[in-house]
Amino acid sequence: MGFLRKLKHRAAWRRIYYERLTEPLHLNALSLPVWLFGSFRLKVEYDLVIRHYNAFGILRAADKAKEAGLHSVSAIEFGVASGAGLMNMCLIAQKVSALTGVDVAVYGFDTGKGMPAPRDYRDHPDLYQEGDFAGDLKRLKDSLPSNGQLILGELAETVPQFLEQRLKQECPIGYVVLDVDYYSSTIDALKLFDGRPEFYLPTTTIYVDDIHFEAHNEFTGELLAINEFNRRNPLRKICRQDFLECSRLFRRAEWIKHMFTLQVLDHPNRNSVKKRPLAELANPYV
Repeated sequence: MGFLRKLKHRAAWRRIYYERLTEPLHLNALSLPVWLFGSFRLKVEYDLVIRHYNAFGILRAADKAKEAGLHSVSAIEFGVASGAGLMNMCLIAQKVSALTGVDVAVYGFDTGKGMPAPRDYRDHPDLYQEGDFAGDLKRLKDSLPSNGQLILGELAETVPQFLEQRLKQECPIGYVVLDVDYYSSTIDALKLFDGRPEFYLPTTTIYVDDIHFEAHNEFTGELLAINEFNRRNPLRKICRQDFLECSRLFRRAEWIKHMFTLQVLDHPNRNSVKKRPLAELANPYV
């Protein structure tokens, strides 16, 4: 039903036209039986789950957690607004948990009163203003399923508290949505990655939302905050997933360009040699 409701909006048809109908005919033809009869994992592969990036990111996080022998993983959204994205993450997390056996805890961070006033040009006052994207968060809080939690307050305060009091290495962060628009707010959100290395998967998937408009650039907004984070942290780096489109069936999807990875270079799993048979390469010429 969620997909059918999406079709009421003109933007959905535009995306279908530019992102789907320009792809190979056989992939579009296969999409219908996959949508009707395919498994959840196959639907994620065919970009048939609403908010493809959440489906991809949460499933990837759970798969990585399971591979590491973990039984739970955390997914976080910064910038809840009306709560549609957070509810979407909770519903996807339930399906992913049923598929993988890994519990997914979902947390949404928001001021609770819409966007604050922009501080300077780096916060894009030409695009956003104080009070934008306020939502009925009390109603949302009452509607959240058991795997979702809403954390309200200024990010400068709630993020450090979350690291100190609530996050556990048994349930590390595996997926993060950055959707706070401002440079200043992103600086506060990225403090989430200042914790102990065990608080994260060695490679943690990030969706960076506000980078697609022409006025967004590496000298303002979320991209500037990411660049400064990388300069400050020698062992934590946020990098674009440059080759992700090569592994996707539908390569023109815009969400692919929004995907980044937190590289936790000081994670214990990245600093020890795993015992395994020596790797060999076959030579078909001899």
